[in-house]
Order: sequence, then C-alpha cells, then structure tokens
Amino acid sequence: MKMTILAAITSTLLTGVAVAQEMKLAVTTSFHNSGLSDILLPHIKEDTGIEVQLLVVGTGQAIKLGEAGDVDAILVHSRKAEDAFLAGGSGTHRREVMYNDFVFIGPSDDGANLADASSAADALKRIAESAAPFVSRGDDSGTHKKELSLWAAAEVTPEGAWYNAVGAGMGAALNTAAGLNAYIMADRASWLNFGNKGDLALVYAGDPVLFNQYAFLPVNPDKHPHVKSELATQLEAWLVSDAAKSLINNYKIKGETLFVFNAE
Repeated sequence: MKMTILAAITSTLLTGVAVAQEMKLAVTTSFHNSGLSDILLPHIKEDTGIEVQLLVVGTGQAIKLGEAGDVDAILVHSRKAEDAFLAGGSGTHRREVMYNDFVFIGPSDDGANLADASSAADALKRIAESAAPFVSRGDDSGTHKKELSLWAAAEVTPEGAWYNAVGAGMGAALNTAAGLNAYIMADRASWLNFGNKGDLALVYAGDPVLFNQYAFLPVNPDKHPHVKSELATQLEAWLVSDAAKSLINNYKIKGETLFVFNAE
C-alpha cells in the first residue's frame, strides 16, 4: 500500500499532473489593497493552472524588481516609468488592462475647502495655502509619482510641518492620514476597500488628470533568460480575456465599481 502511494506521488511529480506552475508578478500596493487580487488569483489558477506569487510593492520598486529579473512580469500604474522600463530593454511590451481614478481624501469638515476646487492642482493649492496636514506616500510608487506631478502642475513645492511623507504603501498611508485627520491622495479602489476611515471622507474627484491606468509588462527574456516568459504570456492572455473583464467590471464595494476593464 505504501509503495502504491509513493509510486503515485512520484508519478505526479514526474508528469507534472496536479502540480501548479508558479510565476512571480510584482504588483502595486493599490492593486492589492483594493481586494481585487483576492478575487482574480483563484480564477487564474483554476483557468490556467498558474500559481501567481505576488510581490506587493510600489511601482518604483516593482520596476526595479523587473529590471533585475527578480520577477516574471509587473502590473503597475505610472506611464512615464513604464515607458522608461521598456526603453531600457527590461520589458517586452506594455498591455493596458484596467483603470480607475485618483481621489482626494480629507477631514469630513474639509477645512481647506477642496469640495469647491476647480481642478486637482487647485485642490493642492488650497491644502498648501491653508497648511492643512497632508500625508504623502513618499515611496516612489505610481501614486507618489502622480502626486508629485500634480504638485509641479500646481507650481507648489510641498514642504513644511504640514507635509508628511511616510514612505509606505497605500493602506499604511491611509491609516496615517486617518490618525492625523489629514488630507491624502489615494486611488479610489484602495479608499473604498479601506476599513479604518475614521473621520475621513472623499472630498474631491473628477479632474481628468486623475485618470489612473494599470498596465501589464512582461520582463524581457532576452535580458533575463531565466524568466518564465511563457507563463507571463498565458497570464496576459487571461488578464485581457472576457473572464477577467467580467470579474474586474463586477467587482464592487457597497455598490461602487472599483476598476473598469479596458484591455484591447
């Protein structure tokens, strides 16, 4: 009996039957904090047999992992950084998958009056002019890169006791903002899935500049021959499939859609 079980196990290992194939995907903390990864990963494994190991980091760190060949693909949201990644030969191509938007969160009494802002830049000017506490991720993530570009557009240099760069992911930064009752820029999905809102509320959204695109970029096997490019190709095919479209578009929290599928 023992020999039969051992033979079956040996056969399984040799043939690969029932043994999931594994690949590493670096993803942004905002994608993970949204809860969407918990929805997608079981379906990916069921449909493709791929066990996706997530490395949850900011976009900047995800790109560094891709450049070093430490992951097989990246899923990030900073177009300028993505283009540089491709220009440097670290990725094979860029495939858009889905989008949401950035929003400004702040104290429910909105002392800086962001609700009346005419644009994202105006919203930031109001925060700076009132020296209202503001929390920045400060971690070279896609969200942080976007925030810095908006300060530049507002022609404001964020500095002083009111500006708190925490060097942390989206969830930790939101927790800090809740503790300080401060303003913060977040992606809508992370905000909706955030459980420790305290006295915070969504105070400004809607400027087209706050559009937030997520893209999948496979690591270049010509630069890193060990990467699992075939699995990355299979994962990409699934991410742009009708099955993924349905799961992404139907993922909601309290009736609100978190992401919109836009793969072509």
